Amino acid sequence: MTESLWIMFSGAFLAATLLPGGSEVLLAGLLAAEPQAWLTLWLAASVGNTLGSLTSFWLGRLGRVAKSPEELASGGYRRALALVQKYGVWSLLLAWTPVIGDLLCVLAGWLRLPVLTSTLLILIGKTVRYLLIVAAVLHWAI
Repeated sequence: MTESLWIMFSGAFLAATLLPGGSEVLLAGLLAAEPQAWLTLWLAASVGNTLGSLTSFWLGRLGRVAKSPEELASGGYRRALALVQKYGVWSLLLAWTPVIGDLLCVLAGWLRLPVLTSTLLILIGKTVRYLLIVAAVLHWAI
């Protein structure tokens, strides 16, 4: 069981950084093998994914000197930047979404949004997403 938790934690952590990964599929597979471990797998996924997003957040903070607002307003950043500028820290409730979620975290750090509020909203979005996955997998497994 401990091995499954580390696999879930590390898979969720890596999936939340700018590296590609499918932590949802990993969680579903581990739940299918160990349905009784749903609570600890859910927590491992939520914490790992949140910490991965915070890594992106801090990389955004560190990159503040590397990019100007004009550079960020062009290309692939434009949509995510507009979302963060419009909704501020609340946009981080969508940090779980594929592709744009990673950018939201990087831009939140780049824009120096409040760390504690950002962390809380990222955690809420990710835990709710994983809880829905757990509920769906366990429901269909019955």
